[in-house]
Amino acid sequence: MNGQTPEQIEAEIAQQREELAATVSELHARLDVKSRAGAALKDPKNRPVLAAGAAALIGAVGLVIWRRTH
Repeated sequence: MNGQTPEQIEAEIAQQREELAATVSELHARLDVKSRAGAALKDPKNRPVLAAGAAALIGAVGLVIWRRTH
């Protein structure tokens, strides 16, 4: 042992548990794609990007329809 008292060891274990819980919570938040996507949709900064993506999608669908009818 390194000369720690049982109280010191217990305090160190408690601190490590808190750090691990925080790390797990952060990883969970990063991997929650649904929530992150919803937050990105609500962010006004992303509206021009979303509008451009929607316009591109509409244009692509229109082009496919036009090519099939001509």
